[in-house]
Amino acid sequence: MERTYIEDQDFENIDYTQQKFAEGEYENCVFTSCNFSGISLSRLSFSECNFIDCNLSMVTLTGTTLRDIKFSGCKLLGLHFEDCSDFLFSVSFDNCILNLSSFYKRKLKKIIFKNTSLQEVDFTEADLSLAQFDNCDLRGATFVGTILEKADFCNAYNYAIDPELNRIKKAKFSLSGIAGLLNKYDIEIG
Repeated sequence: MERTYIEDQDFENIDYTQQKFAEGEYENCVFTSCNFSGISLSRLSFSECNFIDCNLSMVTLTGTTLRDIKFSGCKLLGLHFEDCSDFLFSVSFDNCILNLSSFYKRKLKKIIFKNTSLQEVDFTEADLSLAQFDNCDLRGATFVGTILEKADFCNAYNYAIDPELNRIKKAKFSLSGIAGLLNKYDIEIG
């Protein structure tokens, strides 16, 4: 199948579960209110693209290139970002639902999560140095062997991070969030 190069195009209100998504390289494109649910985006390339109010739940991302990608208002349930290409991987999320997704061993330095639900997301062995979690729900998220140095959790909530199992040097936490660092001790903080 021939791969195409698509640049500077807007795609709006397209249901790709009913219409085939063209294989190729997408640069500086905007996808608005599109449904990608359950399809394969494997081995495709996206560069400097915006996804706005899209459903990308359960999308397959094997070998997918995501470079400077912004997700806004998107539903991204159960995605395996660790399957993406490592080359220039760069994403940000604003007002998204990323529940049950995985960033296992993914390098995410300086990543921004804003107003995003990250319930039961796997961050095992990921590098989240300088990451920002602004108004994010981290209930049930997994942090084991994760690099969280200088990460900002001041406005995050519902997290449970074991300082003995993660690198948290100079990470920022709010006073009200300190309980999330002490969960394993089963103590009450008044």
